[in-house]
Amino acid sequence: MTQSELRILVVDDEAPARARLRDLLGDVRGEQPNRIVGFAANGEEALRLVDAETPDVVLADIRMPGMDGVALAEHLHERDHPPVVIFTTAYEQYAVQAFDLAVADYLVKPVRAARLTDALDKARRLCQRESSADGADKPLSVTERGRILLVPIASVLYLRAEQKYVTARTVEREYLLDESLVHLEETYPGRFLRIHRNCLVASDMIAGVEREANQGEGRWLVVLKDFDERLPISRRQWPTVKDILGL
Repeated sequence: MTQSELRILVVDDEAPARARLRDLLGDVRGEQPNRIVGFAANGEEALRLVDAETPDVVLADIRMPGMDGVALAEHLHERDHPPVVIFTTAYEQYAVQAFDLAVADYLVKPVRAARLTDALDKARRLCQRESSADGADKPLSVTERGRILLVPIASVLYLRAEQKYVTARTVEREYLLDESLVHLEETYPGRFLRIHRNCLVASDMIAGVEREANQGEGRWLVVLKDFDERLPISRRQWPTVKDILGL
């Protein structure tokens, strides 16, 4: 089956490096069909071209004047449908940071045709996964200590609003999000059940409900599968929760 062309944006502050990538992309076009949609010398230029050209892949140097490659990747990953980022740099020490940013690959200069081919193949698979995946399976994007983490939505037990943040809880740990509960509820329709004005629980993680002991009539609490924490159900939401759970 014929592969579609990958639309590629090349970002590097050095003209010889941009020319080298242009030539390499031409060399590997038979194995990985591609078309260059633009060249940029820094992150600011790249963001403008991403808006104008909607590339599938961004090949980005890391050390550039102005907005560098790391900052560019952070900006792109905040978008709903970001292009796949591949770092190209002479500095191997950035490799760990690159993968913390969830970039597709990290190519050390001088970039070789074989490595570029492999990286583009990985990028193509990521693009296909994004285009075919249901939006309800989109991972949560979490900014944390200069890194962007992608948290699989299937691993989230509940989402709870606390002051100005929303906490996403998995079995392992908590993550702080900047998005509102209402936005998250709309983004993942049917995945979460609202049990309180400040709490959404993953429907498939609910094991049942129980009354809270020693509290008069007692509130109803959600019992989670393989997790000890109990979550209170508000009086207002209890009729809806009871109906949805068939109680």
